[in-house]
Amino acid sequence: MEAKVPQCIGIILDGNRRWARERGLPTLEGHRKGLLETYKDTVRAVRDRGVGHLVVYMFSTENWNRSEDEVAYLMELFREAGKNELRELIKEGIRVRFVGQRERFAPDLQDLMTEIENESAVHEGFTAWICLSYGGRAEIVDAAQKAAAAGVMITEESLRAHMWSADMPDPDIIIRTSGEQRLSGFLTWQSVYSELFFIAPHWPDFNKDILDQILIEYAERERRHGK
Repeated sequence: MEAKVPQCIGIILDGNRRWARERGLPTLEGHRKGLLETYKDTVRAVRDRGVGHLVVYMFSTENWNRSEDEVAYLMELFREAGKNELRELIKEGIRVRFVGQRERFAPDLQDLMTEIENESAVHEGFTAWICLSYGGRAEIVDAAQKAAAAGVMITEESLRAHMWSADMPDPDIIIRTSGEQRLSGFLTWQSVYSELFFIAPHWPDFNKDILDQILIEYAERERRHGK
């Protein structure tokens, strides 16, 4: 029997700071390891297993409330990733798209997001979606406002069409690392039939072997979609 391959995988990247503390490192080093090294390796691993889309929860609307030093450090990491790691993935034929309130970022970061999306738009085989300043409720509210402004009748279809993630398939799998068992506003609308996996390893320790175990368990689950 042919293995059941998901079309879209979502991951909540949790545990960067805990990973660093457990190793006696500055907490910000966990972000560097997780957002630059682990993320890039995971994109490749998901692509190589025949999945078409990966969407990660990289920075939520609530993350703006963290300390000024941590937020500033994360913004610099986003700049570094955009100029280096993401462009490395683009050279490998990967499309990159951003989901969230990009207007909250500095103008140079907004421009960088646009450049990356434009540069990678020619690629069709695999899309890496990055949620930045994202919240599921905020996405739904924004979609409702856009639909109302356009004068369309509010239906499930019209709301979905006006979401930041309108072109993204609903995730078949959602993984959260670091032991927490909640979605924390990640893809609130899109996750209603997702298979959920809450795993103990912190995000910087996520690897292809963990991914393979999740894919094996996913293939064994029966998805009814309410039927």
